[in-house]
Amino acid sequence: SVIHELWAGTKLLVVLAASILLTLFPGWVTIGLMGALLVTAVRLARVPRGALPSPGAWLWIILGLGGVTAALAGGSPVVSIAGAHIGLGGTLNFLRATSLSIVLIGLGAMLSWTTNVAEMGPALATLGRPLRVLRIPSDEWAVALALALRAFPMLIQEFQVLYAARRLRPEQPQGSRRARRRQQARDMIDLLTAAIVVTLRRADEMGDAITARGGIGQLSANPIRPKLADWVTLSLTVLAGAAGIAIETIFNLH
Repeated sequence: SVIHELWAGTKLLVVLAASILLTLFPGWVTIGLMGALLVTAVRLARVPRGALPSPGAWLWIILGLGGVTAALAGGSPVVSIAGAHIGLGGTLNFLRATSLSIVLIGLGAMLSWTTNVAEMGPALATLGRPLRVLRIPSDEWAVALALALRAFPMLIQEFQVLYAARRLRPEQPQGSRRARRRQQARDMIDLLTAAIVVTLRRADEMGDAITARGGIGQLSANPIRPKLADWVTLSLTVLAGAAGIAIETIFNLH
């Protein structure tokens, strides 16, 4: 799709700009505009419904409790129902914070769904090029982050294998509660030790592979650069952010 073909640096800049905007101006207008851009991007990217997270009942319970607690705080605006004055300020603040969180999580999810991990390193190296003037090793940082993103799923799989192997071990019967706690502590230490060993082994193998392929320069080098669609995306993001700031400033919306 059009979103998948965008340069990874463009999507990183959009997520960064939207996060800064919503942090400094967390108003309904800016949240709504960023949410509209997010929904449009989801439609253009043709994200299947199966990729969308399905929150469990515990999350709805927590949100419900949070909403009730926030409603008890009251505050303006105040409405009168059957002679009773009810403050909606706490409820509106809770809804705004929840909406802001959903938009930020959605932006991060869109970056994950539509961006190849191999494109992150070169994009970060290109965006961090101005930092070389300050003698900051931006290429090394970009490569480290790209390798971390690549290795994270692999390490999760390794940890799952270790945990499954641990569960297959026969449990030794323990008489007292104190003995059981000691056994659990020893098992946890064994599991963490095995995880550290596996991580170091994977890191050593990855380092040998990088050296054999020419070093970290190959990971941060990529000829892909922004195209017309990237500039259009950045322009729309800037216009939406500027419009949100202008509307909230002029009309003093909160």
